[in-house]
Amino acid sequence: MLDLKQIDNSWTLFLDRDGVINKDKNGSYIFNKEEFIFLDGVVEAISKMADLFHTIVVVTNQKGVGKGLMSLDDLHSIHHFMLDKIGSAGGKIHKIYYCSDLEDASPNRKPNPGMAFQAKQDFPSINFSKSIIVGNKLSDMKFGRNAGMFTVFLATTNPETVFPNEFTDLRFNTLAEFADALTKS
Repeated sequence: MLDLKQIDNSWTLFLDRDGVINKDKNGSYIFNKEEFIFLDGVVEAISKMADLFHTIVVVTNQKGVGKGLMSLDDLHSIHHFMLDKIGSAGGKIHKIYYCSDLEDASPNRKPNPGMAFQAKQDFPSINFSKSIIVGNKLSDMKFGRNAGMFTVFLATTNPETVFPNEFTDLRFNTLAEFADALTKS
């Protein structure tokens, strides 16, 4: 079980994007930076967590690119906008990993742990037993379990998801609430 008091700056934070950092577009995709709207308190939350974690990365499935509904340039523009806003508030995200593959069996598509292994290759100090994935879907929780990390579920878009469940260690309503719990522990 995840004890927030154990977390120090040797830990890694994996964040899902849509529904965790920004408002999710139900049944569709975020196509451009104009559609990218931060959830309340997220920029401040990431800033609070910047000193708590050694490495912070984003892992996001992006089928919209694979379907040709948006370009890689569109995705990079969204991520550049996101990183600028977070960085200007004192937060940090070390790298963004995305999977545009359409096949659910792709090793990089959550819940498969390929993006976690990419992060480990780029940041060899990552220890999955000292890592947390924060997501808003059970596929994020399964991604974490498949990589051997702790899991935190946010009820931002799927509040009906049953908790407790075998894939989820902790549950919060928002990323800001999780950041507050971390800074109080």
